[in-house]
Amino acid sequence: MTITRIDVAPRMSEAVIHNDTVYYTSVPEDLTGDAEAQTADALAVIDRILARVGSDKSKILDATIFLTEKADFAAMNRAWDAWVSPDNAPVRCTVQAGLMDPQFKVEIKVIAAL
Repeated sequence: MTITRIDVAPRMSEAVIHNDTVYYTSVPEDLTGDAEAQTADALAVIDRILARVGSDKSKILDATIFLTEKADFAAMNRAWDAWVSPDNAPVRCTVQAGLMDPQFKVEIKVIAAL
């Protein structure tokens, strides 16, 4: 049973791989945009980390999306719908949450196969 931790820091790892499954949580890098722009940005970050570990969005099994405002649900979905692999959509849930950085409008947690 091998566990591979990517970019380990004292508090957390960037991603963790176990049993050919990658676990990752994405936040937007550009916090100046609205919920749609921040979602698109966070999804692009997911694309990069999945490519880095040898996976891609078609292999995402599960996604949990955290939104600070329920009113941003449609904007988030516009970015998601433009990005998601249509024939490989994962299980997904969206919850309203108070995120730790007040500039974050969205945070996305994914579990993907390698």
